[in-house]
Amino acid sequence: MIRLALRNLARQRMRTGVTLGAIAFGVAALVVTGGFVEDIFIQLAEALIHSQSGHAQVAERGYFEGGTRTPERFQIRGPDALRDRIAATPGVADAFERLGFSGLINNGRSDLAIIGTGAEPDKETRLGTSMRILAGHALTPGDARGIMLGAGVAQALNLAVGDPVTLLVNSTQGALNTGDFVVAGVFQTFSKDFDDRSVRISLAAARELLDTPGASTIVVMLDKTADTDRVAASLRSSLGDAHDVRTWVELNDFYDKAVALYTRQFGVLQLIILIMVVLSVANSVNMSVFERIGEFGTMRALGDRASRVFRLILTESALLGLIGAVLGVAGGIVLATAISTVGIPMPPPPNGNVGYTAIIRIVPSVLAMAFVVGLAATLLAALLPALKVSRTPVVDALRANI
Repeated sequence: MIRLALRNLARQRMRTGVTLGAIAFGVAALVVTGGFVEDIFIQLAEALIHSQSGHAQVAERGYFEGGTRTPERFQIRGPDALRDRIAATPGVADAFERLGFSGLINNGRSDLAIIGTGAEPDKETRLGTSMRILAGHALTPGDARGIMLGAGVAQALNLAVGDPVTLLVNSTQGALNTGDFVVAGVFQTFSKDFDDRSVRISLAAARELLDTPGASTIVVMLDKTADTDRVAASLRSSLGDAHDVRTWVELNDFYDKAVALYTRQFGVLQLIILIMVVLSVANSVNMSVFERIGEFGTMRALGDRASRVFRLILTESALLGLIGAVLGVAGGIVLATAISTVGIPMPPPPNGNVGYTAIIRIVPSVLAMAFVVGLAATLLAALLPALKVSRTPVVDALRANI
C-alpha cells in the first residue's frame, strides 16, 4: 500500500509539489510564530526578574498583602540567619536582603511620594542585568549617602547626578526621620510605573533612616529560572508558616495578564494558519482525487474493495502530510535561525518603556505541535474526498474514463 501510494505521488509531481509546499509553509509558519511568542514570554520574564523582583522573595507572613504600604510593620527579625538558610537551599545561587520604605523625596523646591528600597549594592548589581543606567552609576558599597532614582522620579523633580535630595520617612517607631543623599545614578527598568515612583539607597543607610536592624524581604536568585517552582516548594516546606514565599510570577501580576493577552492573540493567528493549511491541502487533494476517479473505478472493477481505495487515498495523504511536516519543521528551524541572527527590533510592550530585540526560539514542544498539526490537517483534508470516492458506484466511476 505504501509503495503504491508513493508511486502515485511521484506520478503527479506538480500537484504533489504544490501540496507539499502548502503543508511545509503552514508548518514553518507555526514554528516561527510559536518561537516568537515563546521569546516574548521568556524575555518579559527575565526583564522582570533581573530588574525588579528576583526569582523569588521571602517575607514575614502578611507582608505581600499589606506590607508594601506599611513595610515597617512586617520586618524580618534576624534576617542574616534566614538569608544564610535560604542561600544553602539547592538551586539557589544567592540570597540578599532588602528593606522597603515609603515616604517623600524633596529637591529643595517640591516633594514627591516615593517607594524606596534599601539594598545591598554589589548583589543588586549582579541581579539587575536588565536595569539600564541612564546617568551616573549603580550604587557601590562605598556610596553610603548615594541614592539612585527611577527615570520618572528624576524627570518629575528635574534632578541630575550630583544633586542633593532629602528623604522624609517614618521610622519603625512611628517618628518622622530625614536623611540627606546625593544622586548617584538614574535607572530605567522594564516598568514605567515602577520607575515613576522608585528610589534605591544602600541597606545600611535605609536601616539608619528607619532605625531598624531588620529587613522586609530576602530576595532569592536561582541558577536557572526553570527551577523556580521546585525551589519555592522546597523553601515553603523548610521555612513553615512563619514566612511567605512568593515566586516572580506571583510577584508580577502584569506578567500573567500579558501572557494571557499574547496567548489569546497568537492563538487566533495560529488558528488562521491552520485553516489556511487545511483549505489549501483540501483543494489540492480534492482535485487530485476527483481527476483520478476513473482510475479508482478501474481498481474497483478489477476486484479491489471500496475500503482499499479509501485506505490508498488516506495513505497518500498521510505520506504527503508526513513529508510536508518534516520539510516544514526543517524549514521553520532554518528560518528561525536566520531571523534570530539578525533579530527583530520590538517597541516597548504595554506598561513598559524599554524596547528589545526579539528572536525566534526553537522550542521542542512547538516543533512537535507544528508537526502534528501539519500531519493532522492533511489527513482531515483528505477524509471527505476519500469517503465520497470510495462510495461512488463502480459504473459511475468507470464512466469518467470515457
